[in-house]
Amino acid sequence: MEFEIETDRDTEAEAEAEAEVPKEPPKIHRLDESVVNRIAAGEVIQRPVSAVKELVENSLDAHSSSINVVVKDGGLKLIQVSDDGHGIRYDDLAILCERHTTSKLSTFEDLQSIKSMGFRGEALASMTYVAHVTVSTITKGQHHGYRVSYRDGVMEHEPKPCAAVKGTQIMVENLFYNMTARRKTLQNSANDFSNIEDLLKRFSIHHINVNFSLRKHGASGADLHTVGTSSRLDAIRSVYGVSVARTLIKIETSDNNPSSSVFKMNGFISDSNYVAKKITMVLFINDRLVDCTALKRAIEIVYAATLPKASKPFIYMSIVLPPEHVDVNVHPTKREVSLLNQEVIIAKIQSVVESKLRNSNQAQTFQEQIAEPSPSGNIGIIKDSSFSSSPPGPKSQKVPVHKMVRTDSLDPAGRLHHYLQAKPCGPLENNPSLTAVRSSVRQRRNRKETADLTSIQELIDEIDCNCHSGLLDVVRHCSYIGMADDVLALLQHDTHLYVVNVVNL
Repeated sequence: MEFEIETDRDTEAEAEAEAEVPKEPPKIHRLDESVVNRIAAGEVIQRPVSAVKELVENSLDAHSSSINVVVKDGGLKLIQVSDDGHGIRYDDLAILCERHTTSKLSTFEDLQSIKSMGFRGEALASMTYVAHVTVSTITKGQHHGYRVSYRDGVMEHEPKPCAAVKGTQIMVENLFYNMTARRKTLQNSANDFSNIEDLLKRFSIHHINVNFSLRKHGASGADLHTVGTSSRLDAIRSVYGVSVARTLIKIETSDNNPSSSVFKMNGFISDSNYVAKKITMVLFINDRLVDCTALKRAIEIVYAATLPKASKPFIYMSIVLPPEHVDVNVHPTKREVSLLNQEVIIAKIQSVVESKLRNSNQAQTFQEQIAEPSPSGNIGIIKDSSFSSSPPGPKSQKVPVHKMVRTDSLDPAGRLHHYLQAKPCGPLENNPSLTAVRSSVRQRRNRKETADLTSIQELIDEIDCNCHSGLLDVVRHCSYIGMADDVLALLQHDTHLYVVNVVNL
């Protein structure tokens, strides 16, 4: 025991002595250039949709009128973007994919008035460090184009002549082939293609004079195809559907006071008839697709206070400011920007949105359910068809009971009278003993039928005698429009619209 205690004390003394000896600080060394470039590439190209966004923005900067995107495996295997822009000069192909090479910026002061979407010269360079990039391009006046492949920012070979159509085609293959962890993470993601589709939808409703198309590699048809139009509302209708377009309200505001803010905003917001599970906000600032969390939150607050049931709206906004009032160089992917007098601009936009919503909340529309009138014997036919010997066809989808609604006032299938056969009363029918015998025979033939229907007929006769004739006419010949809330329903009779308490009815 004494030996163990002494040993422990010796160990503690040695540890204290080692702690007193100062350790040599680690040496700082310069990272290899390839490591630096790969780290930067991982910040710029975060997902396949990041690469598509950079390439599409380059095509828009090239004044393209048609942009076609082909994707394979969500963009991991292949991203191909083709445009009909002005192309790339042959002399520029050598430094095309080097870092910080661009035709849109010469001095730092140019950044204060930048109007193009790309300016840093990092997009193509970043792709060459995490994928295999091939560029085919032709400029105006050339008889043939050139194709060249890039890797780690440099050309793998001299540009080769090739057949080409007007513009540029860029292929990005095997994205993140040298970043194992990120590639494995993205392989399990099934929403990369939908993210790319959503991105092109946003571009198409802003750049309405450009044709966009998106399809999967090997597919015969396009998943998204837009045609240039002169109307913003028509572009939204073709991309997001008629149901969204019919709920939109046009908004616009501007300010030209240098002491507070200088901006111009126009766009569309949804009214009380639009209901969705999440907000859709498409925001362009100086033609640049960006996010603005503060503006998005401010508009959400207005909707929650004004239209609680439509608190997840659809919003499209285009804000134009002087270029010197926008700092575009605040995010590696250019997803966010910083605005001068941002709080004042957001407050004015919020005020305009609130005013529009309050005016739109005065009336709410309900879509009438239209149904083709069906023959009175429809139910009997359905019952008999289930016991027929004909070969079974495709099963029709069963409608839940709580969703079965009679929308045709002339169809008696929803009334109890339909299930009772009106028979003339003869002298034998009044004999109580004969009625008892018939009831006994029916019970022997079908044991499930244990009750006579005379009580139901008596109940109907009593109701017919005591009911209000005017109300009965309204109920019998009304058109069902829909539920206004959990209890009240809307019915139309002649030229009148009635609000009916369904529970009491």
